[in-house]
Amino acid sequence: MPKTYSRYVCQQCGRVAAAPMGKCPQCGSFNSMVEEVVREESPVKSPNAARGLTGRTSPRPIGEFGGSDEDRLHVPMSEFARVLGGGIVPGSIVLVGGDPGIGKSTLMLQMALDMAKSQRVLYVSGEESERQIKMRADRLMEKDEKFSPDLFLVTETNLSAILDHVREIKPTLLVVDSIQTVYLPELDSSAGSVSQVRECSSQLRELAKSSGVSVFVIGHVTKEGVIAGPRVLEHIVDTVLYLEGDRFQAYRLLRSVKNRFGATAEVGVFEMRERGLVEVPNPSEAFLAERMINAPGSAIAVTMEGTRPLLVEMQGLTSPTQFGNARRTPNGVDYNRLLMIAAVLMRRVGLKLSEQDIFVNVVGGVKIDEPAADLAIAAAIASSMKDISIRADAALIGEIGLAGELRLPGQMPVRLREAQKLGFKVAIVPKRLRKAEPWPTNIEIIEARSVYEALQAAFHIEKKEIPGRKVAGV
Repeated sequence: MPKTYSRYVCQQCGRVAAAPMGKCPQCGSFNSMVEEVVREESPVKSPNAARGLTGRTSPRPIGEFGGSDEDRLHVPMSEFARVLGGGIVPGSIVLVGGDPGIGKSTLMLQMALDMAKSQRVLYVSGEESERQIKMRADRLMEKDEKFSPDLFLVTETNLSAILDHVREIKPTLLVVDSIQTVYLPELDSSAGSVSQVRECSSQLRELAKSSGVSVFVIGHVTKEGVIAGPRVLEHIVDTVLYLEGDRFQAYRLLRSVKNRFGATAEVGVFEMRERGLVEVPNPSEAFLAERMINAPGSAIAVTMEGTRPLLVEMQGLTSPTQFGNARRTPNGVDYNRLLMIAAVLMRRVGLKLSEQDIFVNVVGGVKIDEPAADLAIAAAIASSMKDISIRADAALIGEIGLAGELRLPGQMPVRLREAQKLGFKVAIVPKRLRKAEPWPTNIEIIEARSVYEALQAAFHIEKKEIPGRKVAGV
């Protein structure tokens, strides 16, 4: 007779406690401890008990194993393939997360429709009925296009039944929407709990590794923007993708934050339209399409998203504060980074920003984390402060130090070629102290040692007319 006992598990971090608590001592979440009934099964003592993914394992020389880039499954959506690292690896498990209503189910259904033209696909939904999914598929398909007979659809939340369907259909690709709705009947906890999410994900991983089926799992995110459930869920899967963007804007960014088969931080850009998500092959051109030329407070930054260079418009606005403390409001950039740039402009350049509210915005809903956009942010703030426009044909690249100096970011040739391709004639960059890799010659490069010199070149004015004052030592 198996023994049963109760335990309390935090639904945010997975901490286990013997007694209920109002606040989790590990992650600090309130009312997140949920009771779970555990049955202790007697361990199998047979020496021949099946272990591992296949039940029988034997070491072999590494040369006898298959697996190369040529084995990847071709994905017709090039932006999706870019984020995955070139295609779908057989036997991999991919987690796709994003805010509610951002387009996760739409993206995965589009991918399933495309893949079903050459592979057998099973789409499992635990949140919507077959009729709802069929209505969405009709909207995504072309007018005279017919559905592939190799796309199978089922609404199921019992993982045991899902595995039976997989054994019966033998698909190449399995999509589960979503992991928080799937449950194992052997566990007493409800669907979406830590135990259910962890155990269901582990069994789906074993299915992928043992059978070669590629599994895509959709996961909900919390209000903090992370995958709901324990962090171990992200360790179980091979690839973690986030679909980002504002629901009220057209552009969506599919970002890779973990990838065992390719580069991380890769980004695919999509545009939400009536017929679903449409790929944006040249996102830099799309982000700059509505730019106002010669408008004060606007600067062009060249940032890297994985291996892809992106040109984005940085907008800055300053206005006299109406309160005692000036506000710093960033949208798309780090708040602490904005505070540092504002401090450098005040101390090293001489701009009087202590009584100015500063607003910084990245056009297109893009979030920039790398410091190579520091110079563009500083130029946009200074441009708005002095009401002087920046050169319309100039792109600004550089990291700002606390001494007011400019530091060179990586992958400069790629950034400069992208700026030249989009018609920019001038690039204001940090001064090269050592020349290793040659830069493009068909774009004018202005090298500056400090923020003061870079602003002088960006405003294209004489030295005596430079806004602010030059501080000694810079």
